[in-house]
Amino acid sequence: MINYFDPATNTTSNKPIDFNKDYGTPASTSTQTVCLEIDGVKITVAAGTSVMRAAAIADINIPKLCATDNIEAFGSCRLCAVQIEGMRGYPTACTTSVKEGMMVSTENNDIAKLRRNIMELYISDHPLDCLTCSSNGDCELQDMAGAVGLREVRYGFDGDNHLDAKIDDSNPYFTFEPSKCITCSRCVRACEEVQGSFALTIEGRGFASKVSAGTSENDFLSSDCVSCGACVQACPTATLMEKSVIDKGQPEHSIITTCAYCGVGCSFKAEMKGEEVIRMVPYKGGKANQGHSCVKGRFAFGYATHKDRVTEPMVRDSIDEEWRVVGWDEALEFAANKIKNIQAKYGRESVGGITSSRCTNEETYLVQKLIRAAFGNNNTDTCARVCHSPTGYGLKATIGESAGTQTFDSVMQSDVVMVIGANPTDAHPVFASQLRKRLRQGAELIVVDPRTIDLLNTAHISANHHLPLKPGTNVAMINAIAHVVISEGLEDKNFIEQRTDEYNAWREFILDDINSPEAMAGITTVNAEQVRIAARAFAKAKNGAIYYGLGVTEHSQGSTMVMGIANLALATGNIGREGVGINPLRGQNNVQGSCDMGSFPQELPGYQHVSDDVLRAKFEKSWGVSLDNEPGFRIPNMFDAAIEGTFKAMYVQGEDILQSDPNTQHVQAALSSLECLIVQDIFLNETALYAHVFLPGSSFLEKDGTFTNAERRINRVRKVMKPLAKFADWEVTQKLSNALGYPMNYQHPSEIMDEIASLVPTFSMVSYKKLDEQGSIQWPCNEEFPDGSPIMHVDSFPIGKGRFAITPYLASEDRANKRFPLLLTTGRILSQYNVGAQTRRTANQTWHQEDLLEIHPNDAEERGINDGDWLGISSRAGDTVLKAKVSERMQSGVVFTTFHHPISGANVITTDSSDWATNCPEYKVTAVQVEKVTSPSAWQTRYKKFSAQQKEHFKRSPKKQKATIGS
Repeated sequence: MINYFDPATNTTSNKPIDFNKDYGTPASTSTQTVCLEIDGVKITVAAGTSVMRAAAIADINIPKLCATDNIEAFGSCRLCAVQIEGMRGYPTACTTSVKEGMMVSTENNDIAKLRRNIMELYISDHPLDCLTCSSNGDCELQDMAGAVGLREVRYGFDGDNHLDAKIDDSNPYFTFEPSKCITCSRCVRACEEVQGSFALTIEGRGFASKVSAGTSENDFLSSDCVSCGACVQACPTATLMEKSVIDKGQPEHSIITTCAYCGVGCSFKAEMKGEEVIRMVPYKGGKANQGHSCVKGRFAFGYATHKDRVTEPMVRDSIDEEWRVVGWDEALEFAANKIKNIQAKYGRESVGGITSSRCTNEETYLVQKLIRAAFGNNNTDTCARVCHSPTGYGLKATIGESAGTQTFDSVMQSDVVMVIGANPTDAHPVFASQLRKRLRQGAELIVVDPRTIDLLNTAHISANHHLPLKPGTNVAMINAIAHVVISEGLEDKNFIEQRTDEYNAWREFILDDINSPEAMAGITTVNAEQVRIAARAFAKAKNGAIYYGLGVTEHSQGSTMVMGIANLALATGNIGREGVGINPLRGQNNVQGSCDMGSFPQELPGYQHVSDDVLRAKFEKSWGVSLDNEPGFRIPNMFDAAIEGTFKAMYVQGEDILQSDPNTQHVQAALSSLECLIVQDIFLNETALYAHVFLPGSSFLEKDGTFTNAERRINRVRKVMKPLAKFADWEVTQKLSNALGYPMNYQHPSEIMDEIASLVPTFSMVSYKKLDEQGSIQWPCNEEFPDGSPIMHVDSFPIGKGRFAITPYLASEDRANKRFPLLLTTGRILSQYNVGAQTRRTANQTWHQEDLLEIHPNDAEERGINDGDWLGISSRAGDTVLKAKVSERMQSGVVFTTFHHPISGANVITTDSSDWATNCPEYKVTAVQVEKVTSPSAWQTRYKKFSAQQKEHFKRSPKKQKATIGS
């Protein structure tokens, strides 16, 4: 008897799923089992499983063309016809569900003849160029022709056919060759069911039917296609094919690793020829993405071998000098001597460092260890603080743990989903696809955002509520929603009584009339009745989930808002089970990990405070040094001290603070004041314009390690090629530490993880062995939760009971007035990533070649602005110039831009206003004025001149490099 384990059923079996195999149809989620017999083999599977999948589990492979296991059964090709005792005809195995006692035959003479006839019809309208076809060796049509024993095609090619159909190569990453299309609809269904874009359709009927991109131009580039690759992955022929495979041929082996873009943490098979990546294919065993991907992870990996990569260390004494290309030993000795001399002259606190949310956990851990143990201070900070530090502070204060509570899969059990200050389709697209699927199944959507984000345009959604609040009024909105819940008696009284504390004080605060939707309408500009309707929908839902992003945290009241979100979840009992929870959508691939690894100046790894003598002693014993018990500098403190002249050296790994941090001119002044800036990166980024030492970094393809995604999932990163600059980032940090006199002698990142596990309670049972066995682990993973914790706070909170927090609304300091009447907010776009250093070096430039300023038609008309006009944007911090994009996505009085291109100077105009608790910058609220101009801003002119000078310094380096600066 063959049993089967299906992850969706939580039932055990002696035959685990093979993620490299296509089972034909999706797994059933039923908890009931059914016994049947297929070709004499007895098998027990979940009720609702298709005959095709049941057969595949028993290693009985039924021919198929229109079926694949990530989309629902369709039954159009009929190649999977079988015979079932007691049933008439030849039912299709993909659309027929198993039944108790069913007897199935998958092979006999009649079935074989039927399948050959079907295949003969397909081949009669298909070019027979297999030897020169890009799919040769990996073509399902070719395989099925062999499987059914097709030996001749009687119909010839003299009649009507599609062999002269024009190739569409408009998309930069894949081609569409309709002459090879068999109209199986797999691409169309993948676009609908997996991605949720509905960009493709079948046009025409019968023999005239064809796949269409549904635009007047009828090409992929001008369609609604988002280039996620789901259609390419689903295609059984060479109709949809990656251009990289067409150019270089089929890959020969693959290695499973983790994407280095956003915080979803998608797993991929890097399909290789030797050490060259031919394509990245989303891995079905990836628990965060389950075989799906976005345009960045799927296609935009070429930056890793881009000609701009710097592969040799460089040094210089002044930024006014040319670079000198040197060996690794000389560069590290130069950097170490600079640090030592500066500390001898200015004191131990005069140096510090910044960890990266793009590097691995192990690398981040080593950087903060180097700063604390080798530099001898706690002057360590991270870009994670400038995006999600309020998450840590707010959740720690209310529920005791500074991380999201759920898995991404949990959203499939949600009845109402509230999305606050996040744009998942652009910033976390694979999760957005899953969310859209749940919305199509009937869940309601509440969006709290100043813009009309794409999620609101989800096809076939049952209900949505958009609360287009004024930027900076998040706390007013969350208090108004909570006021409705409590004043109308919609709270979960049992949950509050059993699992929370400090409720009565919060209840008295939230019931004050100042927090009512009517009172807050003048602040948020959102109609009170809209707020009440949305609040009731959330509170009455069986399962209500909250997902939020940087539109929550990057505010002066970011920490207050996170606590407000926690208050709402506690009041409605939406914590501790599937389909609910507080879910921060982390921006970069390892934002969660960089926080976990002790990147903040006040906390050692695992959020253990430096002032706690017992906790600190544990690290001192392990590291063999005495550690400072006082918190060090945050990034803004480093900048201020640099300008004052007391902070003189900085080590920056994998972060471009000049482009990503607010008030760019202030950052420039700080970097100019340093006597030594050490930058470790794969490209000479904007920060490196001010560097004295450049240490070449390694991409995610060149290293081993782990990333931790937004759902606390620790995923393995596996090296698929040798580091172009000889060393992985962790090795460079280790060598720098040794040059400074503090010994580090790790032989492999697994040893670093073992040390982390020995010091961080939530990681105590994490190891590479366990990660390889389980695929991934969600922390905490310790004696209490040896296999990890998909859902947190099921029975209790780390602090005992959840704590309600008083969250008064305070207006942002940077307010609109007559001089600056508009409010600027910033965000991301699908095709680009963060500061664009990676994606700008790929064909993703096709979709977003420059940052634009989105402005509402009313505001545009008032100023005589049209699409494409040059606009001067000025704030209290500075000014820049961008092109206009008139858009009704905006509300009147609000403008929006992205920050992916350095010349845009988006952060020249953002101020250094920040969150009261964590110093997280208030990127989302900047008062500005906008007017038509004809020339770049003064800052842009200076930037171009300075950048040109630095390029010249680089070109004149003694040894020629293959890199560019500021590109």
